[in-house]
Amino acid sequence: MAPAPEIAASRWFNTGEPLSLAALRGRPVLLHAFQMLCPGCVSHGTPQTQRAFELFRHSDLQVIGLHTVFEHHAAMTEVALEAFIHEYRLTFPIGVDEAGDGTPIPVTMQRYGMQGTPTSILIGRDGNIVHHGFGQQSDMALGAIIAAELAAPHGR
Repeated sequence: MAPAPEIAASRWFNTGEPLSLAALRGRPVLLHAFQMLCPGCVSHGTPQTQRAFELFRHSDLQVIGLHTVFEHHAAMTEVALEAFIHEYRLTFPIGVDEAGDGTPIPVTMQRYGMQGTPTSILIGRDGNIVHHGFGQQSDMALGAIIAAELAAPHGR
């Protein structure tokens, strides 16, 4: 398992302060990368992440959304994202992936080698990547991966 790179977010929604993996060490983290104009994100990935956030809210799992824009940059502004978050009733923390330096691919997307969206990444308590999934995953499969990490002994 590879160490999870830090998240580079230029702005945050649904949280009082910026989140960092360093500050969350010791807790499992579900990182959901999405775009608001991605059909698979809108129909499956983002609603699934909201369900996971609600289902595991009383555990120590931290759910984080990452709006990672690699196309249609002019249409996917922070104002549009704020409306999207409101309309889809998303309540988990969401960061805006920092723009890439001279490239359309954002920073965190590059760091994780993401192929596109939706992407779900589970980071273990030790800061290592436990699961890196691109595309649609069943609720059962993702829930089982999360539950296994939550049940794993600390400090393994």
